[in-house]
Amino acid sequence: MKISGVLVAMALAIAASGCRSTSRTVFEQDSRSRQSQISTRSQPQVSAEIVQATYEDLDGPRKIQGIRPAEQFSQRELNSLGATFQDSPGLMSLEQFQSLAIERNPTIQALAASTQKAAGYRTQVGLRPNPVVGYQAVQLADQGTDQHTVFFERQFVRGGKLELNQSVLNEALRAQRFEYDAQQIRVLTDIEIKFFEVLAAQRRVELVSEFEGVVEKGLELSETRMKAQEGTKVDVLQAKIQKNEINLSRQQAEIALATAWQELVAIAGVPDLPMTQVMGELPQQAELLDWRAFASAVVETSPEMEAARARIARARANLNRQGVQAIPNITAQLAAGIDNDSNSGLINLQVGVPIPTNNRNQGNISAAQAELCRAIKDAERVELSIKSRFAVIAREYDSALAAVEQYTREILPSAVESLQLADESYKAGESSFVQVLVARKTFFDSNISFLEAQAQLAQAQAKMKGNALTGALDPTTDESGDDGLRGESLDQQ
Repeated sequence: MKISGVLVAMALAIAASGCRSTSRTVFEQDSRSRQSQISTRSQPQVSAEIVQATYEDLDGPRKIQGIRPAEQFSQRELNSLGATFQDSPGLMSLEQFQSLAIERNPTIQALAASTQKAAGYRTQVGLRPNPVVGYQAVQLADQGTDQHTVFFERQFVRGGKLELNQSVLNEALRAQRFEYDAQQIRVLTDIEIKFFEVLAAQRRVELVSEFEGVVEKGLELSETRMKAQEGTKVDVLQAKIQKNEINLSRQQAEIALATAWQELVAIAGVPDLPMTQVMGELPQQAELLDWRAFASAVVETSPEMEAARARIARARANLNRQGVQAIPNITAQLAAGIDNDSNSGLINLQVGVPIPTNNRNQGNISAAQAELCRAIKDAERVELSIKSRFAVIAREYDSALAAVEQYTREILPSAVESLQLADESYKAGESSFVQVLVARKTFFDSNISFLEAQAQLAQAQAKMKGNALTGALDPTTDESGDDGLRGESLDQQ
């Protein structure tokens, strides 16, 4: 029996050496609040060369049920999505989804707003108090002895409190900027993970559809042989059972594809984007990595870790700030006016300072010390969390890589040969139809397992490139702070 389409193409691609190319995508986005470019997919020096196989569909591209080619989108849909398909009509690439996500994902926009808010607070806490200008009248009920003055009052903030306020909020702003950088990476990583899930689901629908044709031909052959009294009804029933199982697999594959698509477009911030085909390649080979060195390199460069270090710096700056809170400010008032009793001018000067006898800010100093300790321990937690996540990624990556290599070298070629031999033997009357069914099932299951291993390897690579940062739609971290330090600076009671 002739095996055509994607199944033969996959066997040929595995037997051949394949096309080798190094794939590494670096995405850079402008951060307006920072006025500089940031690398949203920064990677440590340890790198892996990914060898990808190019598959050729001998029967041409298949139309998957429920998927609308991109060229059929209305102009309004294209304009509303901000996506262009000029380079690849009818298909959407990973880069297009990532561009949409950077523009549309609400968590990125929320963190951009939080970063702007932090910058506003940093400005506010360093502003000096406004002077007070007023009028004062004394002894108004005693006509002829009343006094009238105009006064100017100003508070002099001592101890560098306002400058220290800004140093605290500057570290809060730095932490927020690193959180913004980390969220961009989370979004891009999750987009890549879901993109490969969609790509694998799309390939699975194609594989099942191709194998469905093979099973149908097998059913026809079994019916023909039964009519010629060369086969049995049992063969026909077994063929029907296998056909129904494949039909069920196709339905389940289409459901999985639709679900993965909805998750992908939700992360991209365009939940109403109609389903279309995606283009890309699943990895055929990859290199083993030194995960311990890789995780250590990520700890040094990850924006997640940089944000934790910035929170330590903020806590240390706040401890310094609370240490000068008890230094009293000076309030001075200068008044000038006239005394109607003596018909002469007068000038008054008043200076006052609070005496820190009861409140020496000892409570806030103790709390700041505890906060510094907490921030240091939280940084340790983040570091351990990164290493723990990379341990999981290492397991997924190495396991998937081992499976891909084993299927490529041994399992799939054997499954192809076994199916061909079983088919030829059955046609020649040398074996039973059961052997053909077993060979078909083995061939089909092997191809599906190989596809799943490829998808798992691609997703592990995405997590690796993304510094183990995921959670594109999780609640964001707001480290912007507030302007409470300015209130403390001006009110020392």
